[in-house]
Amino acid sequence: MTITPRVADPLALVRRYRIALTIAATLVLGIAAMEALTRQITFAQVRAALHALAPARIAMAIALTAGSYLALTFYDVLALRIIGRPLPWRIAALASFTSYTLSHNLGLSLLTGGSARYRIYTRAGLDGPDVARVIAVASATFWTGIVIIAGAALLVRPGALAVGGLVIPPATLHLAGTLILAAAALLVGLCARTRGPLRLWRFHLPLPSVGQAMVQIGIALLDTSAAAAALFVLVPDATPWLLPAFILAYALGIVAAAVTHIPGGIGVFEAVVLAVLPGDRTTALAALVAYRVIYYLVPLGAAITLLALREGMRHRRRAAQWLHEGRDAAGGIAPSLMAVASALGGALLLLSGSLPSLHARMGALAAIVPLPFMEASHIAASLVGTGLLLLAPGLYRRLDGAFVAARVLLIAGAIFSLCKGIDYEEAAVCLSLAGLLQWTRAAFYRHTALTQTPLSGAWLAALAALLTGIAWIGLFAYRHVPYDDALWWRFAWTGDAPRFLRATLAAAVLLAAVTLWRWLGPAPVVEETPVDPAAIADVLTGADRTDAMLALTGDKRFLLSEDGQAMLMYQRRGATWVVMGDPVGDPAAWPALLWRIRDMADRAQGRLLLYQISTPVLDLAIGMGLSIVKYGEEAIIDLPDMTFETPRLRSLRKAERAAARRGLSFRIVPAGAVPVILDALEAVSDEWMRAKGHAEKGFSLGRFDRDYICRFDVALAMAGDRIVAFANLWLTANGREASVDLMRHRSDAPHGTMDFLFYHIIDWAMARRYARFSLGIAPLSGIAGRRLAPAWARAAALIFRHGERFYGFRGLRAYKEKFAPRWEPRYIAGPRGLALVQALRDLSLLVGSVAPRQDDQAVISGPVSAHPASPIAA
Repeated sequence: MTITPRVADPLALVRRYRIALTIAATLVLGIAAMEALTRQITFAQVRAALHALAPARIAMAIALTAGSYLALTFYDVLALRIIGRPLPWRIAALASFTSYTLSHNLGLSLLTGGSARYRIYTRAGLDGPDVARVIAVASATFWTGIVIIAGAALLVRPGALAVGGLVIPPATLHLAGTLILAAAALLVGLCARTRGPLRLWRFHLPLPSVGQAMVQIGIALLDTSAAAAALFVLVPDATPWLLPAFILAYALGIVAAAVTHIPGGIGVFEAVVLAVLPGDRTTALAALVAYRVIYYLVPLGAAITLLALREGMRHRRRAAQWLHEGRDAAGGIAPSLMAVASALGGALLLLSGSLPSLHARMGALAAIVPLPFMEASHIAASLVGTGLLLLAPGLYRRLDGAFVAARVLLIAGAIFSLCKGIDYEEAAVCLSLAGLLQWTRAAFYRHTALTQTPLSGAWLAALAALLTGIAWIGLFAYRHVPYDDALWWRFAWTGDAPRFLRATLAAAVLLAAVTLWRWLGPAPVVEETPVDPAAIADVLTGADRTDAMLALTGDKRFLLSEDGQAMLMYQRRGATWVVMGDPVGDPAAWPALLWRIRDMADRAQGRLLLYQISTPVLDLAIGMGLSIVKYGEEAIIDLPDMTFETPRLRSLRKAERAAARRGLSFRIVPAGAVPVILDALEAVSDEWMRAKGHAEKGFSLGRFDRDYICRFDVALAMAGDRIVAFANLWLTANGREASVDLMRHRSDAPHGTMDFLFYHIIDWAMARRYARFSLGIAPLSGIAGRRLAPAWARAAALIFRHGERFYGFRGLRAYKEKFAPRWEPRYIAGPRGLALVQALRDLSLLVGSVAPRQDDQAVISGPVSAHPASPIAA
């Protein structure tokens, strides 16, 4: 056998690693910009400028920061009134404050700040679209303030603007400012003239009145002015004439930070402000460092503490229920908050290890501990910081092992911070985070080994970028130190630079080792017991529904009941465990099977999704704490009451007779004889696939696989001796249900061929006394998108009505209606919130790809219809 080497597609590699490449590119650009702007600045000068900041200026900056965040709370208050869902100020203030502190520091506002808003507002009675409207209106208010204040600064700026080598003349600046302010005035005018909300299909966004628009602008100006002033008062040599240039620099920095989506805009914001702002860069950089702490980090710590205390209190009130089920903990945001806090604590320890120590404290420490102990503590503190960063994904996944390890590392980090330089500030932060972690301990309930915690490439790339940035800060701090080989082995109380090098190397080695283990080590193993194919075949003989035949596609895993009388089939995609349909077999065994698969998914840090379940499973899914979404409806024909001689089926009778007059004939080929016609069937299938431009799908559908097709009887539409269409038959052994799987035809098949084929298959099933015939599911059918319906229902109804160009939702429903069926609902049950969106994404990838056969699971061989209990075999 010749093996052809696979050539890597550069574009495919870029798409696969786009997040990591984006992080790396942004880091390189940010460091390059900061290096260019701080080339003539030393860390000693910046530290001196920081120490020179008057307490009065710091107090003013704190007061202005508080005023800015107070104004931010009214963004949500006003947005809630504009959309007609007012809430008390305390709820809006909590949502706004926590949302903006998270998005300011972490970027990706829709995922970070948006999730905080969603969590708080849905508990207050709002639904998803209402939260989206609040975010849209509040974001518009925020950007209105930024744009207007930038326009005003451009209009009143007296001189030219120099950015790098580009000089923009005053006339151009004034024209740009005038246009910006005119656009804002035009926007207010449009609000005055527009009647009704802004509509995008079924989603509507209420527009503010003139009065509300003016209040929006006023709040935005107060917020932006207070935020800019908090930075302005920290610049010692700032004078009033510098205010327009300063405001312009601030606005441009905010825009640049938002565009890059770098967490907190760190580096980018500072680089833009330094590039635009005239004056001494040393004092400006010191002011930016102080501003980063006052305006970003302090409110973030307050928000995390506030939310963690709130979640911990809720956890304690419901602890008994959580111990029984654990599902409420899974819906909390405490794991996410503590993951963020752990990452920030780790970054703080790494940053502390990269900066010079305070000599007065080191002198006091020298009288207490020996030098080797201090040196070891310095390296240990950086390793603890790296460990906290690596544990953050485990905390996010609610692992009890990550909780214990993070708590130990935080306490150790506090001890090492004191022993390496009496850094009581870092020690206080570590102990506070350990306390918050202990307070929310009920949220970390998963008993899974830490070695099975998946570390994504994007997260590892982010950690590498963070470590690189901190290393640059250290190199900037020790720019005056001449580097040589002997520096690595220099141990002294004043040897800050050698300690920085050794600590950075230790952290880099730890991160590299974990990365190599992640890429080269064995993948996390989930223990799943292989199932005997004979046991699966026995369960299939008792199946009441034909979709149980999906067990034969070879791309499923199976879970068998203890008595062997029932099973469920599932597959894993990413972190999602997708169960296909209802369990098969004895209904009394269904609850135990579903709870077992839920426990398995939970232990594997995954999320469970039940796909295309029927009404009997709904109570079980609700009891398991899953969110229910209607998927569509299945068309069912009750065959004992079926007759073609009804007015509703007149068009079907006419289509069958017309096709018969064109020379079509019907034939059933038993499974044992299918290999004789297999080449002809494959030719029909290939032609149909080329005509449709489709690829084979999997998991919830059969596919043309020669072994798979040979397991079923096949219905043929013949034009003479030529096969023009076929369908393989799904038949339950107990005669409860008949259906079809693949339905494919040639491009030159006579008009009405598929109607002809269905007509005779249904007639054939009636003659053999099957109880019912399934025409399959019409996705998104039967979902009422009324105004007061849930958000998912309105979205599904919208797609059903207007998504015909992407998928024939309405056409498929209309075709099945020709057979006058009754409709039975089918549902999806999955996790709540954003996790459901992630699970549905994994489901679409699973269905859209053909998975290889499972080597470690049951593969059932032989034709199904050859089973002794099969009506066909009889």
